[in-house]
Amino acid sequence: MWLKVEGFKDLVRSWWQGIEVRGSGSYKLATKMKEVKQKLKIWNREVFGKLETNKSVALQQVEFWDREESGRILTVEETELKKEAKENYRKWVTMEETHWRQLSREIWLKEGDRNTGFFHRMASAHRRNNQLERIKINGEWLLEEQEIREGIASTFQSLLSEDMGWKADIGGLRLDRISQQEAETLERPFTEEEIYVALMEMNGDKAPGPDGFTMAFWQSCWDFIKEEILEMFKDFYDHSSFLKSLNNTFLLLAKVLANRLKKVVGKVVSTSQNAFVKGRQILDASLIANEVLHKMGFGSKWVGWMWSCLSSAKFSVLVNGVPAGFFPSTKGLRQGDPLSPYLFIMGMEVLDVLIRRAVEGGLRINLAKSEIIPVGEVVEVEELAVELGCRVGTLPSQYLGLPLGAPNRAPYIWDGVEERVRRRLALWKRQYISKGEELP
Repeated sequence: MWLKVEGFKDLVRSWWQGIEVRGSGSYKLATKMKEVKQKLKIWNREVFGKLETNKSVALQQVEFWDREESGRILTVEETELKKEAKENYRKWVTMEETHWRQLSREIWLKEGDRNTGFFHRMASAHRRNNQLERIKINGEWLLEEQEIREGIASTFQSLLSEDMGWKADIGGLRLDRISQQEAETLERPFTEEEIYVALMEMNGDKAPGPDGFTMAFWQSCWDFIKEEILEMFKDFYDHSSFLKSLNNTFLLLAKVLANRLKKVVGKVVSTSQNAFVKGRQILDASLIANEVLHKMGFGSKWVGWMWSCLSSAKFSVLVNGVPAGFFPSTKGLRQGDPLSPYLFIMGMEVLDVLIRRAVEGGLRINLAKSEIIPVGEVVEVEELAVELGCRVGTLPSQYLGLPLGAPNRAPYIWDGVEERVRRRLALWKRQYISKGEELP
């Protein structure tokens, strides 16, 4: 929204170039961002002002000149002033639409179609839907605001923490590998051109991260912030690390790495997964082990880069508009991370190899006894079932004689198991009854 204000970019340029910082590229970038953020807060409060107030003042100017024109003919200078008043009013209306669109998180409509009312309703709906008054965790109702925040943060931390138990041994698996030349190409130094291309490919309308800056800010201010970003990329190339507070810069780094990775990922992913290579949205995934990347032929520097990106993840949970917790993730991939889709399918390649090995070993799936169970909204599931030759099932279901997909504390789901055990016990009892007692 601020990017639409005349002179804003020049103002930020003067702030940015006037800050002197010594240190690594990541440190200089983070420090400058922090100082500019503080200056923007003051500027927004004292100069930019409130949208509604400024729009109202601009509208009053337009109405004033309309009244004047209805009573007499305006002079050339007055006509020009009326034109400027209309342009000023149009500017504030456009910025108001942009403001509400960003709050509503709706990126499929663009400002300019006078959708302020729609965006306002969407933002209000998001607030209502995201409001929690109570929640049950581990069978206990939490009612107090602080209890709710702590309970939710603790639950998410548990979900995103790795269980240090058994892990599969992939030493005996034969995975496809990239060539030595391709591995070396992945590890080449970063160039200004590829960083700029990756930045412009990203969606600038996404909500700002914890650092408060949108991707549109970086796209608009690239010409004077690129020096620090290029230096940060050089530091990452040399040391495989960066400051964890650089949220949007991390996304740019991940985008650059993803653009490199997608050129070779088809070499190590089987044909059955080709549909997932482009345009996949990750909702859940497993951690990519270093062993998988090494077995696929990726170099040590590239593996170090991947591990640095994965291990940098820290999360806060927004509960009723207030951040709760700040904890690291030791498993899973981040939704919205450009690297996640490619790392996901590479991890799934291990499962695909295991399935293929089982098939080659003589095991076969009996499709006549199989069911396809959709989770969420799945399009054309009936056509898929016909193609595979199986049935469409629903949850809850039965798997190996046990209930699947139903609440494990619901008594009714165990009725079938209980009945089978009762029949089995009755059969055992009859086997040990004396034959003499059965005579009349």
